[in-house]
Amino acid sequence: MVPELRKEEVLRCIKEKEVSYMKDLAVEVGISLSTVRRDVAQLEQEGSVIVMRGGAVKYKAEDFDQPVVKKRLIHSEEKEIIAKKAAALVEDGDSIYVDSGTTTVSMFKYLQGKRITIVSSSTEMRDYLPIKNAQCIMLGGEVRADLESVLGAQTEKMISDMYFDKAFIGANGYIPDGGIYTYDDREARKKAIVKEHSKKTYALMDTSKKNKYAFSKVFDLSEVELITEED
Repeated sequence: MVPELRKEEVLRCIKEKEVSYMKDLAVEVGISLSTVRRDVAQLEQEGSVIVMRGGAVKYKAEDFDQPVVKKRLIHSEEKEIIAKKAAALVEDGDSIYVDSGTTTVSMFKYLQGKRITIVSSSTEMRDYLPIKNAQCIMLGGEVRADLESVLGAQTEKMISDMYFDKAFIGANGYIPDGGIYTYDDREARKKAIVKEHSKKTYALMDTSKKNKYAFSKVFDLSEVELITEED
């Protein structure tokens, strides 16, 4: 196998798991353990992976979150497809939570006319008001302007006093058979509390976020239903 293609295959295998082990990578890729170690060492130098004790290695995610104004322009068609799918799940009489984030916020325009209660931590909600027939509640708390989101202890307290039929959350990455990740640990806590207070929780993420890590794990993907642009 061509060295660069082999290294790409090693990186692909690492991305698919939360933590990989060199001996397992050797079997998966069909190469020797010494070759895996050499490839992983190069990937570490390039900043693509993190090597840990005991022959373990994990994919190194970007350590920052892009501001909403940039993210809004990325994968916009996919986000609209996901938002429509999510909004179609909302029924009259539901109390729902809509998370901050460009994909989740896209739901607002598709909720018009539904007799529901909407609670949101997104400061963008005000740009969509009024939402016909809906009672809208914007959470308070510390404002993170770059993400157009409120978060922190006050936000968490308000959520803890509420219960939702359905919650729609966003995140920065997910690993199949693994976790959901976000860059801000306060965002992670907020989302975890929302899930605990919801009958049903949906994670809205386009497939560009597949096999991507961020700083904080929110919860396991298996605990929620994932909605992507794919059927």
